[in-house]
Amino acid sequence: MNYAERLLQKFEKRDAVIGVVGLGYVGLPLAVEKAKAGFHVIGFDIQQSRVDQVNNGINYIGDVVDEDLHEMVKQGRLMATTDYARIAEVDAVAIAVPTPLDEHHQPDTSYVENSANEVAKYAHEGMLVVLESTTYPGTTEEIVKPALEKKGLVVGETVFVAYSPERVDPGNKQFKTKNTPKVVGGVTKTCTKVAAAMYRAVLEGDVHEVSSPAVAEMEKIFENTFRHINIALANEMAILCERMGIDVWEVIEAAKTKPYGFMAFYPGPGLGGHCIPIDPFYLTWKAREYNYHTRLIELAGEINNAMPEYVVNRAMLILNEEGKALRGSKVTVLGVAYKKDIDDVRESPVLKIVELLEQYGAEFAVVDPYVPSFRACNRVIETVELTPELLAQSDLVLITTDHSNIDYEMVARHSRVVFDTRNAMKDVSKPAKYVKL
Repeated sequence: MNYAERLLQKFEKRDAVIGVVGLGYVGLPLAVEKAKAGFHVIGFDIQQSRVDQVNNGINYIGDVVDEDLHEMVKQGRLMATTDYARIAEVDAVAIAVPTPLDEHHQPDTSYVENSANEVAKYAHEGMLVVLESTTYPGTTEEIVKPALEKKGLVVGETVFVAYSPERVDPGNKQFKTKNTPKVVGGVTKTCTKVAAAMYRAVLEGDVHEVSSPAVAEMEKIFENTFRHINIALANEMAILCERMGIDVWEVIEAAKTKPYGFMAFYPGPGLGGHCIPIDPFYLTWKAREYNYHTRLIELAGEINNAMPEYVVNRAMLILNEEGKALRGSKVTVLGVAYKKDIDDVRESPVLKIVELLEQYGAEFAVVDPYVPSFRACNRVIETVELTPELLAQSDLVLITTDHSNIDYEMVARHSRVVFDTRNAMKDVSKPAKYVKL
């Protein structure tokens, strides 16, 4: 029996030990699902605080059910460590670490490189290594594969390497890690077969096999670039519709009635989260290697990145109509998370909005029932409770995240002026002065 056959048998019998490197928004849900499927799972992270929380059954990721994590730890199916030497104990390992942009808007693959080198240091024959971090096409074969080969392992024979992009959508009530279809591309056909077998043993969603890691890497970036560009179109339509005196939200609802050829995307104060604001720029960077300039992606980035400033400029004009300057005005900002009903502020456009409000001299307070505090303006800002008194004292209420648990009827009753960038108040009564994006 060769190494591939042994791994396939272990996955089928659920007696493989699986490692997950990086216990964040992607890694922890994946680790929990693998443990729930019957595997023994070791989570690896460089943050001792995360390791301690996992080992104590304390959840810190919204998409993980508290009871699931606690039960898997209690049963001994899931544990975490900062000791990468324990990679030697696992049969398969998934790398799910951050892939941010650096200060020059270029890919920072240092987390992937460091993780690949740590895994390679303790890798052994008969192991599967899968990269899940969103990245540019070529990363798996340019970084992960060589790291393992330096140890003398033969990819496709003694070690198996694949890429399978994460598809985590924080706050999504319907699709979680367990039931979201998975794409898998291995360096060889055998690598693909082995990696796909692991995911089929864990997940309910379809596992779609592609011909190479590069195809899987490009597929993930294409998903996010598609959203990036269409959101930019919605934002540009919102700007134009405002100048023309047309309600862009009504336009989109009307367009949605067409049963084919249209998919609704909505405008907002800007893009947030790890994926959409960042991933397309991995592709623009890689495209330069092939002497190609991705003009549409970069133009979409310009539009989306300009939305926070557009929102603040609109706020200035709204206050000006009330005979007030933004400087010295009291502004209540509703929501700092980048999307509704989650606590994630990564790349949130609201961070830029509050920085601009402070720069222009506004007195602002931020309300977010999911986020007790966040870092912006070179300091930690505590969010406050939404009260009638706060609303009544505000010269402007700026809705930047449409959380479901905000009492918009109370906002309508007690606010003098509301600027709604999310159409959050579409189904409730409106205050005396109500302006939409």
